[in-house]
Amino acid sequence: MKSKMSRRSFVGTTAAGSGAITLLPGSVLASNEGIKKTRLGFIGVGIQSHSLLNSLMKCPETVVIACCDVVTTKINKFKGEAQVLNDQKWIGEKYEVVGFKNYHELLDRKDIDAVVIATPDHWHAQIAVDAAKAGKDIYCEKPMALTVAEGRAMVNATRKYKRVFQTGNMQRSWYDFRHACELVFNGYIGKIKEINVSVGPPVKALDLPEVSAPDNIDWDLWVGPSLYRGYSPVLAPPVEDLNYPNWRSYREFGGGMITDWGAHMFDIAQWALGMDESGPVEFIPPTKHAVIGLQMKYKNGVILNHAHWFEGAGVQFIGTKGKIEVSRDFLRSDPPELAKAEIKSNDKHLYKSENHYQDWIDAIKKGTRPVSDVETGHRTASLCNIANIAYELQRPLKWDPEKEHFIGDHAANMMLSRAYRGNWNFLDF
Repeated sequence: MKSKMSRRSFVGTTAAGSGAITLLPGSVLASNEGIKKTRLGFIGVGIQSHSLLNSLMKCPETVVIACCDVVTTKINKFKGEAQVLNDQKWIGEKYEVVGFKNYHELLDRKDIDAVVIATPDHWHAQIAVDAAKAGKDIYCEKPMALTVAEGRAMVNATRKYKRVFQTGNMQRSWYDFRHACELVFNGYIGKIKEINVSVGPPVKALDLPEVSAPDNIDWDLWVGPSLYRGYSPVLAPPVEDLNYPNWRSYREFGGGMITDWGAHMFDIAQWALGMDESGPVEFIPPTKHAVIGLQMKYKNGVILNHAHWFEGAGVQFIGTKGKIEVSRDFLRSDPPELAKAEIKSNDKHLYKSENHYQDWIDAIKKGTRPVSDVETGHRTASLCNIANIAYELQRPLKWDPEKEHFIGDHAANMMLSRAYRGNWNFLDF
């Protein structure tokens, strides 16, 4: 069955999820008797967490028993929604949703099997590493990591503690994107010459005026391991604001649209090229001060462009025998009939997931790697993070994807990590 959703409907669904509870389908309610439960704790319960809550609670095995945030009003809102879903789903059983401000208290609970991380990006690595150490399986929102070094630490911790890690690149579980990638991977448009990815601009420096933080937020803890700066409602708006916060545009806490939407669309390019454990070897930025036009080259000669090829976020594959374009609004091709072609039985078939959230739960039960495993999420995030470095340095960079460092560029290598304040140390595992 095809899973198609436009950007407009996706945003609308997510916004609705932040202020409304989705009633669980009868198939879930009828099938949970005697099932082994996966007990979830949510870390970061802002606007995105409500969509994740509704999606994950449609999996027959799930129950939510804890949540954590540095904003008390967000904790209270999430607890109420999760409790209603628990009570509706597990009739006759009582699972109380407990709220915490410090995520370590949540991780200390032995009855939590897995955590869902939906904090701002600058917190992902520290929480994920600590969760792996605590023996929790992990679902982490995209982009997976704020820096290349953080992403590699998340991979290493996941592997060391033998955890199941799903990155929130859910387009891999949508039919159109998987079908587009299988067509490309199997040569239906010939040899790939060029790929154009349309997403927004790179990250920028934080230039927001500071104001007093409201009483319901622990701002020092919100900033966490990042270098300190004062509160702005642009970074952390009140709970009643249903728009996505814009911390993602600023270097201290996010990676701009290059990582935010890029984590979705560059991920599809990587998947189609079979580069889930690799990446480009050269990054060539455009003229000074440009925010579009970065060119990336793979070892096999394929060129990947950050290019504005249509009004929206999407991927355009150009081959010697045709073209395939895919976004959340369409899958189309030249010649037109190509997009509807059936993948042959003897062709290469990519990992098939029809539900990103159930895929994670199933992987936990089986002890396998899900469709967007931690290494996959890391490689996509790395590509996006390196793109930001190239835009900032405004010079060509040669990248070794195996050793994960720049060749002959000490200054660029210094940017693979970032400075931390206090005693935060995500590498300590």
